[in-house]
Amino acid sequence: MTTSLTALARAEAFCTAYDLRIPILLAPMAGACPASLSIAVASAGGLGACGGLLMQPTAIKAWASEVRAGTNGGFQLNLWIPDAPATRDPDAEAAVRRFLGTWGPDVPEEAANATPPDFAAQCEAMLEAGPSVISSIMGVYPPAFVAAMKARGIRWFATVTTVREALEAEAAGADAIVAQGMEAGGHRGAFDPAKAETAMVGLFALLPAIADAIKVPVIATGGIADARGVAAALTLGASAVQIGTGFLRTPEAKLSPAWAGAIGRSQPEETLVTHAFSGRAGRSVATAYARAANGQDAPAPAPYPVQRALTQSMRDAATKAGDIDRMQAWAGQSARLASVRPAGEVTRTLWDGACDLLR
Repeated sequence: MTTSLTALARAEAFCTAYDLRIPILLAPMAGACPASLSIAVASAGGLGACGGLLMQPTAIKAWASEVRAGTNGGFQLNLWIPDAPATRDPDAEAAVRRFLGTWGPDVPEEAANATPPDFAAQCEAMLEAGPSVISSIMGVYPPAFVAAMKARGIRWFATVTTVREALEAEAAGADAIVAQGMEAGGHRGAFDPAKAETAMVGLFALLPAIADAIKVPVIATGGIADARGVAAALTLGASAVQIGTGFLRTPEAKLSPAWAGAIGRSQPEETLVTHAFSGRAGRSVATAYARAANGQDAPAPAPYPVQRALTQSMRDAATKAGDIDRMQAWAGQSARLASVRPAGEVTRTLWDGACDLLR
């Protein structure tokens, strides 16, 4: 049970254990974690992050080298635990391709066959990069990889969305649990994709329940984007917080102006959960495409990662055109609180404000 210490004492102990000055972690967002953002957060005293899901092994190692060249601060590397192979349905995929053709370029049949990077090779690249932390989402790492991390002195942060998942991850050897509330932008880390939307728990219900159930530190994430959220999370049992959307409007995030602008003006109810971009549930700005794809007349999305491959050309065209209506614009429910100030300044301001509230 992690709530026996005061909020500030828990945070201080976490910082000491992980050589941080500030208990604020950048969320490892696949495709939205340029080295510049981690350099800024780590240099301010927090923990940088890279979501390596879509990266080849050489790119993972190059990212780590670039961050090390820019800061002495630490960082985490993150991967998804792979799903079982998708069940393919050519007729259903054809319906998705026709639907997508009304939103972007025609999608050829072979687009659905794109394959993700090799997971085992990515894991080996992370070990070679030697970060202070490797984190997981969508499940737990195989025991052999956990042992390899431990042998190198690398700690493991496991992302969970329920108390049951937290207990499973702790039993598997996780050094800390990242409790992810349903408010989070992008994909949530549900171990079973079929339950991602039937077990949607808000952070401030999930966090104290996990803190009471496990012995390792808890990191809170999902819908935290200002000092009030940081202070509340620490009060409810977290030892640190992890922030994603709250950093995406900073200049170091290098986000598309259309996406960054949509984040800044989106109220909580103006985001939605959809399978329409990747085939897995993720929270997005309620764009025109996301609303239409969630509609009753739209075809059911293909499973992950087939849907991600099918939507690639539309997403690429939308980004090139700056068209938010077709863009993959992940955003958490606290998106409007995201600041446009430099990421290092945001990190320090969040922590200073939280300390003022907690004292």
